[in-house]
Amino acid sequence: MELLRKPISLIVKVLIARTEGTSLNAACRIFGIAKNTLLLWENRMSPVKDALLIYSLSQSFISQVIEGDELYTKVYENKPVEDCEGWTVMLMERANRFIWAMSCGEKDEKLFLNAMEKLVSIIRQTKDITLLTDGERRYGNILFDICHEIIKTSLPGRPKKTLPEGVKVRLKNKGSRSHVPGRKRKKYEAPQKEHPDTIQDINQEEIHANHLEGQNAATRRKLSAYRRKTNTYAKSKPGLQRVLNLYWVVHNFIRIHFTTKVVPAVGVNILASNPTWENILMLDTC
Repeated sequence: MELLRKPISLIVKVLIARTEGTSLNAACRIFGIAKNTLLLWENRMSPVKDALLIYSLSQSFISQVIEGDELYTKVYENKPVEDCEGWTVMLMERANRFIWAMSCGEKDEKLFLNAMEKLVSIIRQTKDITLLTDGERRYGNILFDICHEIIKTSLPGRPKKTLPEGVKVRLKNKGSRSHVPGRKRKKYEAPQKEHPDTIQDINQEEIHANHLEGQNAATRRKLSAYRRKTNTYAKSKPGLQRVLNLYWVVHNFIRIHFTTKVVPAVGVNILASNPTWENILMLDTC
């Protein structure tokens, strides 16, 4: 809020409109403000995500079920899918809809590695964690590369590598591949070996990312950069990440979720009570 002359009430109204589907130019027309002014407010709000994420990762959790999925939009112009920077990886806690990861970029190993490094930080603070994904094997493979344990059994040969104790990864393969000759893929499987002491209590009917799919639909409604059949796509990758950071803060710490009836940060016990816009805007992110 340093050196900002506009009242907080106006800033709050504009930011709420931006996270409810209003595009940048439309918000400027509706509230009678300059484009650079709104960009300044959003750039000031973006670093708040990093401060709140660090605080969230300092908490301890008994158990979590996290769903992983991707979201896609065009950036600046229509490019081939493999070259577009509009791929967004999302990791969301199922019970309280708390979004842990929401970063965009090209659909390459760097993007998935960034999300899995956040997941490793969550694993260190959680005793029992489950990651569920629809058809994307890369989640489990990259997680296994950066976070695994070596089990020594005193037997000849190399010791086995497994996921850490308490970590479960399940993949739901889409399609039966009945037209492909040879062995069929299992519908539900663990892409990597898990620790022998990990309790296997996942019901196969619960292996899905339906909650995150619903959140993706809400994101397309509330962020104009993800809306289809319009010209309001993101103009640049930093601009897309800026609005994603703003949406992350509003979704996790301000807006009461329609289904759970609580703010996700309160539901996951990161905060004891609902914060206000004034609390968020007055945070020192230096």
